[in-house]
Amino acid sequence: MKERPYILVCNDDGVFAPGIQALISVLEEIGDIIVVAPDSPQSGMGHAITINATIRVNTLSHTHNKEIYSCSGTPVDCIKMAMNKLAKRTPDLVVSGINHGSNSSINVIYSGTMSAAMEGCIEGVPSVGFSLCNHSYEADFEPCKPYVKKIVNMVLQKGLPKDTCLNVNIPAVSSEKIKGIKICRQARALWIEELDERLDPRGGKYYWLTGIFKNQDEGSDTDEWALFNDYISIVPIQVDFTSYNTLETLKAWDFNTNH
Repeated sequence: MKERPYILVCNDDGVFAPGIQALISVLEEIGDIIVVAPDSPQSGMGHAITINATIRVNTLSHTHNKEIYSCSGTPVDCIKMAMNKLAKRTPDLVVSGINHGSNSSINVIYSGTMSAAMEGCIEGVPSVGFSLCNHSYEADFEPCKPYVKKIVNMVLQKGLPKDTCLNVNIPAVSSEKIKGIKICRQARALWIEELDERLDPRGGKYYWLTGIFKNQDEGSDTDEWALFNDYISIVPIQVDFTSYNTLETLKAWDFNTNH
């Protein structure tokens, strides 16, 4: 009998978040799963790792086809812990999410969810990050499930190119309103940020980071366009950050001349 796929699951909202519970319910139909996720919310951690503190792991449940662990570290720490200490073999797939909130466009840089997927990719395992464009703890993840299943099965069947993972974002609409899936590029966008300055009871200053997301891209082939028009967006993300278009330009600069 062919061995069931072995799937590593992570997120950045914490092991008890509704999004990861929805993801687990889908993935355990597909394969054997190992969940290693933060023991508390780690949103916005990006690709942070823990180097100046200890990392602790607790076993939450352990059955024949499903293991669940909480980890005191970041999402990337969770992937490293799974790969090095907890997984019984190299996973066939890493799946991160389902995130509470969008990770489209420039948000992928800050995302702990997508950093977990990218770490899986760095480890040489096909990896996918899923996000629902709804930050609410009570968000409805049911419309996500059939698409998660379809995308995961496709990746297991087809594989992914080396050093590439998928960033999947799902619009916060009912199942009937989702028009389908679009393969997209990442929209050019930025956050216009403000640091809201306040005073504590002793007169000391402290700050809340706030901001407005601004899409600067009018293209109809972007993730932002797809989500605005009720499509699920899939963007292939590369681990290699090299700007190959700039290599020859820089080589033409005379860095070795003394001025």
